Amino acid sequence: MTVHVDVRGLIFDMDNTLLRSRIDFDQMKRETYAYLRKISILDEDLDMESHTTSTLMAEAVRTSRMTEAMIAEMWGIADRIEKAGMHQADLEPGVPELLEQLHGRLPLVVVTNNSSGAAELALKENKVRHYFDDVIGRDKVKSMKPAPDAFLHVLAAYKHIPAEHWLSVGDAWIDGAASTAAGIRFVSYNGDTVRMETMGVQRYAEIREIGQLADFLA
Repeated sequence: MTVHVDVRGLIFDMDNTLLRSRIDFDQMKRETYAYLRKISILDEDLDMESHTTSTLMAEAVRTSRMTEAMIAEMWGIADRIEKAGMHQADLEPGVPELLEQLHGRLPLVVVTNNSSGAAELALKENKVRHYFDDVIGRDKVKSMKPAPDAFLHVLAAYKHIPAEHWLSVGDAWIDGAASTAAGIRFVSYNGDTVRMETMGVQRYAEIREIGQLADFLA
């Protein structure tokens, strides 16, 4: 049974949480890995099942063998696939109604591994940007999810709201890992339960409809 807490702020993932993303994340991961293998940065026997594009990038940077040109080309792969997938992306069912219901009641923040510019554009195209107090993309933090940097950024920006009074929602294990590492409770939205358990992700609750988030604020 879920114990309700005093929620004073909400953090949303974007792809497949707010927006029905068309980004081909498998293609992004494959192309990124192929490039990093081509320039002899990552090993051939890397366990790809345990990685996302963001963790591959972090692994590459940690080798300290990436030049500025290599890093730029690596990001170019993600940017190209991201832009193609975000073009004319639709909102997830129930999102406009939920945001209208919550707007003005508490801070609403987007945390995404997409660039802030691409995220802002997608939210504006869907006429929901004005509901959010802030959008934290990968360019605003040192490390992307599953690192907790973006969530810690939010906590630093809203010092009057302790971590225990925030709630975050997302569909992927990296969302949950980053959120809980920052001390913020995580709600899984149509997430892969098996994958989350395999990756050791702690879930405060699981929902199938985004509108169910409002139940936690009663």
